[in-house]
Amino acid sequence: MLNNFESFDNSETATKKDIVIQERVELISSHMYKQFLDYQNSTINTNDIFSRMIDCLNIVSDNLKQSFSSRGITTQNIYVESDTLKSIAVVNILWHKMSFTTRCNFQPQSLFRDDGRHISANRIMAIRGNYNDLMQDAKDKEEEMTRLLENEIASLYIPPDQTQKCIFKIKHSGQEFALNQIDAPRDVVLKVVETVCGGGLYHQDGSVKTFTV
Repeated sequence: MLNNFESFDNSETATKKDIVIQERVELISSHMYKQFLDYQNSTINTNDIFSRMIDCLNIVSDNLKQSFSSRGITTQNIYVESDTLKSIAVVNILWHKMSFTTRCNFQPQSLFRDDGRHISANRIMAIRGNYNDLMQDAKDKEEEMTRLLENEIASLYIPPDQTQKCIFKIKHSGQEFALNQIDAPRDVVLKVVETVCGGGLYHQDGSVKTFTV
C-alpha cells in the first residue's frame, strides 16, 4: 500500500512538471512566432524597397550617361547589374564600384536603440566594390557577413509595418536618418552614390585612404 501512495505522489509530481514545461514552451513558441511574423513582413517590405532601389539606380545610371556623354566622356563603364532574384545590385560609375544587397537577412534580427528598445528589422547593405568579387571563395554565411561589414558604406533597416519608418545609418559619419518606406529607395540610392562618387582617392603610401565631401 505504501508503494502505491508513493507511486501516486510521483505521478502527481510528474504531471505538475509537465504543466510547467508546457507553459514555458508555450511562452517560447509565442515569442518565436512573433519574431517569425515580423521577419516575414520585413522581408516582404525589404524586397519591395530593393526592387524600387534597382529602378532608382537605373535612372541614376541613365542620367549620368547623358551628363557624361554631353561632356564627350565615354559611358561604357556606367552600368547597373542585378541578379535574377533581385537580391544584389552592382553599380559601376567610371572608376567607382559599389553594391547593394539583401543577402544579410539569414534569420530574424533586431536593431538595438540607445533608449534600450529593439526594433525587428531586415537590412539592405550598401558596400564598396563588386559583391560577387568580394564574396568569392567565402566559406559560410559568417565569413560573408564579415566581408560585408568590412566594406559597408551604409545600411537601411526595414521594419515589418509598412507605416513605420526605416532607419538609414551611414557608417563613416555615424549619421542616422528616419525615412518613410515610400521615399527610402530614392533617398538611400542618392546618398550612397553621393558618398562614393562625391569623394575621391588618395595616392597610396602604405595604406589605402579615401576622402569624402
